[in-house]
Parts: sequence; C-alpha cells; structure tokens
Amino acid sequence: MPTTLTPTDEQQAAVTAFATGRNLVLQAGAGTGKTSTLELLADSDRTRRGLYLAFNRAIKEAAALRFPTRVKCSTGHGLAYAVVGHQYRHRFGGARTPAWKTADLLGLSHKLTVNDRVFENTSLAYIAKQTVLRFCQSADKDIDTKHVPLQRGAEDPAVHQVLAATVLPYAQRAWSDVRDPAGSKLKVEHDHYLKVWQLTDPHIKADYILLDEAQDTNPALEYVLNLQRDHAQIVLVGDSAQQIYTWRGARDIMTDFDGTHLTLTQSFRFGPALAAEANRWLTLTRSPLRLTGHHATPTRLEEVKNPDVVLCRTNGGAMAEVLHQMESGRRVAMAGGGGTLRSLASAAEDLKKGRGTRHPELYLFRTWGEVQDYAENDPAGADLLPWVELVDELGTEAVMQAVDQLGSETTADVTVSTVHKAKGREWPAVRIGEDFTPPEEDELGRPGRIFRSEARLAYVAVTRARLQLDIGGSTNTPRVNQPRQNRPVSPPPGHKRTPGTASTSRKTGETWLICMIGPQAS
Repeated sequence: MPTTLTPTDEQQAAVTAFATGRNLVLQAGAGTGKTSTLELLADSDRTRRGLYLAFNRAIKEAAALRFPTRVKCSTGHGLAYAVVGHQYRHRFGGARTPAWKTADLLGLSHKLTVNDRVFENTSLAYIAKQTVLRFCQSADKDIDTKHVPLQRGAEDPAVHQVLAATVLPYAQRAWSDVRDPAGSKLKVEHDHYLKVWQLTDPHIKADYILLDEAQDTNPALEYVLNLQRDHAQIVLVGDSAQQIYTWRGARDIMTDFDGTHLTLTQSFRFGPALAAEANRWLTLTRSPLRLTGHHATPTRLEEVKNPDVVLCRTNGGAMAEVLHQMESGRRVAMAGGGGTLRSLASAAEDLKKGRGTRHPELYLFRTWGEVQDYAENDPAGADLLPWVELVDELGTEAVMQAVDQLGSETTADVTVSTVHKAKGREWPAVRIGEDFTPPEEDELGRPGRIFRSEARLAYVAVTRARLQLDIGGSTNTPRVNQPRQNRPVSPPPGHKRTPGTASTSRKTGETWLICMIGPQAS
C-alpha cells in the first residue's frame, strides 16, 4: 500500500537522488524518520525489487508491516539462514556447554602459565570460542592469531603473543567443527553460519538494497554488500554519531562510502530544546550533522522525579540506579534483564572467598583485591570501577537480592537500562544516569575535551526522550538536588544487613553508615 506521508524537502531530495540509480548515503539524525524515508524511496519506484536489511529481528518484523511486498525485509542472518544456516538448525539451542566440557571436546587438557598469569584449560577453551566468534564477525578468509581477543588482566603484548599462539590451533579445531553441518562437538551460533555464507561470495537477487543502522555494520556483512555493487543500487542509512558497537567488531561504513551523501536533520521525536542539547553532543562527536527540533513537540529539559527510564553508561551504574529506585519504593525493571549482573556478583563472591572464578571477564584474577586494583589503577579496567565500588559498598548478597526483585517492563514503574540496550528505543520521560563522563569545561564554562566514544553514548542517551529529559550525569551543571553519585547506595528493601555497618568508598575515602529503618534504607 503506498505511503501517504508528505515528504520534507530533505526526504524529497533523497527520493530524487534514489531515482538516479546511484548509491546513496543518508546520515539520519535521531528521530528524523529514517524508516519513513526508506518507505518513500521504495514507493517511488514500483518497477524494481528491493531488499531492506534490518539491524535485528524486531526492526525487521516492524518494517515488514510497512514496506510494499516488492521489498523483502530481512536481517543479514536471515539471508544467511535461508541459504546455508538451515543446515545447522539441529545444532542450535540445547543445554549450555560448561567450560570443562568444551575443553574436553577440543582436546584441551593443559593449562598455560605466562609470567604470573595462569590460564586454566577451561579459560583457554573459552578464549578459543571467542576467537572463532571474532573471526566470524570479520571479513577475513582465514582464522589467525589476530582474532584472539585481549584478556582482562593480560593486556601485556608479550603475554598475549604467547596466549594467541597457544589458543590458535584449538580455535581452528573449533571452527572446523562449527562450520561443518555434520560436526558434533560444539553448539552453532548465528554468527557461525553467517560467516559460512559470507565465504561463499553470495549473490543477492535484488535491484536495490537498503541497509539500516549502517554505522554499526558487521564486517562480514559489509563484505557481502560490496559484492552486490555490480548489479544492485546500495542505500546506506544511519547516524555515524550513534556508532556505539565498535567493541563488538562493528564499523561505520557510511563516511567513506562512494555515493551521493545526504542528510536528514528534522527530528520528529522531540522539540527544539532537546535538539539543542543533542547538537551540543554532536559537536563533541565531531559530527557535521545538526538537528532541528519538532516545534509541535514541547520537549522540556528539567528535573524528572518519576522518569519512565533511567539510562546508564555501565552495568555498575545501572545496578546502583536500580537500588536507588527500589529504595524509593518503585517497581523496577531492567532492559534485557539482570542475568549479567547476577553472574558478575556471583564471580565477585567467589573471588572474595579466594576460590577463583570462571567468569569470562574475571577469571584471570585470583582475589577480589586484584580486581579492585585493576579497576582503580589500570585504564583497561576503568569500566569495571562503578561495579567494583557497588560491590564494595553493598556486598554481593544485596546485589543478587536486588536482581531477584526485578520485574517486567510492562508492569514496572520505571525501567533502568544501559545505553546499548536502549538503542533504537524512545520514552516520554528520560533521566540520564550519574555514571556518565561529562566533558571538561574551559574557564568560560564551555564544553571541552571528552573521548568521542563517550560523546556518542551521551548523544544516543539524550535523544531517547520525547517529552521530558533530565540530563543528570551527562553535564557539569550543578543539580538542584544532591548528585546521586555522592549519595550512599542503599541495599534493596528488605535486605537483612546489620544496622550501622560501615561502608567505605575507595574512590573518595569517605565512610558512611548504612542503617536500615523498617523496610527501607535511610
């Protein structure tokens, strides 16, 4: 069914450029109607057959209801499954394979000691599997030592070189198994058959291809897309300033792509005040894009006491916010659930008791003290610091109890989410968590230096709001109320902790008392 949308001048320019048959790059800022624009492109050409490639299944299913039937909607994995992935369906799912079993299946019976670092055979097996995953996400033809990931606590190049040489033969063995439909040792993941598909140099039957979220493209999928240039028009749409998945191997393929480059700057999600805040962060990301707010949408930047969502930078910050919300008597949900936090808390408990852990983030640390030192003094461990301080302040039992009290988003009073989990979503009222890194300011109070990756996260976070935004931890501007990062973190309601227990923050050196009064902490 043809769209009844009246295009803006920017959208009409995209339709006109699409009609030339040249490749097209659309830098679409937050809330600027990129899917609606792609609908306009598809509706403008009723003779050719198209393919819309979505970032995930949920986006694909929503798009399928909007695009005409001559445009196939899929994900990269969906295309791969139709060609080769279905051959592996008997190897999907099933019970989790413990690390000792994976080591046994790969014939990995020894441990590796490099300097003072000890890699048990179970840890080596885990690294071998991660090596295969990184290879599958790349565009490379062969698996090599460069695909062996750095390990927390073993970033030293000499240690990594020995580790990579040791792991590679087992990673090659694992890859040989998962690429074979008749293999039987390891569970097949979706990225495995995507790689098998990529290595066949596939030909996609489409006259044009619309790639959504192109700023976070899997290199394996990028390779396949480039193969189609000789017969299909390529349209990339996304926002380079929202590139936040580089840690997963994704890359921005928009900036240097050969084609007509256009922008969508009119946001329909929020009003001028929020657009100005978004533009502040776009400047810090060094993006040339600037947004115009929707004048009919009166978005306000103000303190929000009862937000629909609180967006945090880290898992540790998210957990601290969960506890604050529970302390206030609210029903809380976490986007994506609390499984990650529970496993981290369990690992911390094991390390505190001196028995080591098999957690993939922490297995190289022998004691909790080593984790504390790493998080506080090693730049590579800085992202762990909010989590470490939270565990030190409350203890692992309180954290796990809070996770158990989490509810669903449909029934909760407030959702707490990391920015990565909030990507592509929006809420009426949003508050930014207190674990963000605000930019340094010069003597005139103007924003100064900040890592570009941090600015991108903040830009994604502030643009999730429609009607209200509490900029919270993303700014240096003093808050009306006491900054949350300076407040004691209280246990969840009902947690049985000895009244008057002292908790010391290693970051500030301050000591406070956490006292329980009735069901809530004071």
